[in-house]
Amino acid sequence: MTSVEHSPLTRKLSAFVALSDVELAVLERLHQRRRSFVAGRDMVHQGQTAQAAYILSAGWVCSYKLQADGTRQIVDFQVPGDFLGLRSVLLRTSDHSFEPIVDIEAAEVLSSDLLEAFAQTPRLATAILWAASRDEAMVVEHLVGIGRRDADARMAHFLLELASRLALVGMGSREGYDCPLTQYHLADALGLSAVHVNRVLRQLRESGSVTFRDGHVTIHDHDRLVDLAEFDPAYLDQIGPLLK
Repeated sequence: MTSVEHSPLTRKLSAFVALSDVELAVLERLHQRRRSFVAGRDMVHQGQTAQAAYILSAGWVCSYKLQADGTRQIVDFQVPGDFLGLRSVLLRTSDHSFEPIVDIEAAEVLSSDLLEAFAQTPRLATAILWAASRDEAMVVEHLVGIGRRDADARMAHFLLELASRLALVGMGSREGYDCPLTQYHLADALGLSAVHVNRVLRQLRESGSVTFRDGHVTIHDHDRLVDLAEFDPAYLDQIGPLLK
C-alpha cells in the first residue's frame, strides 16, 4: 500500500487501467514534490517558460487566457486528480494561466520526471494520455456550449459535467457536490455576464432542476437537467477500456 494508492489521480486513472504495484510506485515518485499555493495568486502565468506541470491533490484551480483589455476567458476548471500544465511542459511555453480558486495542494512534476515515468511504464503513460484526451474533449464541448447552446442549457451542461468529473474521484454524485465557484467564475467560463448567471441559476432553481447555494450544488431532478442540456456523457469516457 502506497500513500498515493487512494489519491484522486489514482482513482481517475484506475477507470482506464488496472494499475500495478510498479505503476503505483512511479505515481508515488511523481507526487514527491508536494507544494501549497494560496488562492488568487497565479501558479503559472501565460507565456511562462521552463515551468513544471502539477498534479492537483486538493482544491480547485481555473485555467484562463487574459485579453489585452484585461478581461479573461476561463478555459476550464481543474479539480483534484487533474494535471495542470501538462501540455505546456511538453510544448515548453504555457499558453494560458492557472489560478487557484481556493488554497490548494499540488505535486510539482518536472518534464524530466514525466518523461522518465513514461519510459518506465508505458501503460501509465497511456492512462495519462487518456486523461489528457478527456481534458481536450471537455474543452471542445465547452466551445460548442459557448457557441451554440442557450444560457440555460449551457449552465445545465456545465453543472452536469462537474458532477460526472467529481464522481470519478469520489467527491460528488448525480445528487450534488461541493463547489467553490462564484458567479463571476461561471460568467468568465460560460461567456455570460454575472447578472445573466444569477438569472439563469434562479430559473433553474425555480424549475426544480438544481440549486447552487452556499458553495454546494444540489441536483433535484437529474433527468430534467439532462434533457435541458441534451447532456451525453460519452465524451467524458468515464468507463474507459480498463487495461489489465
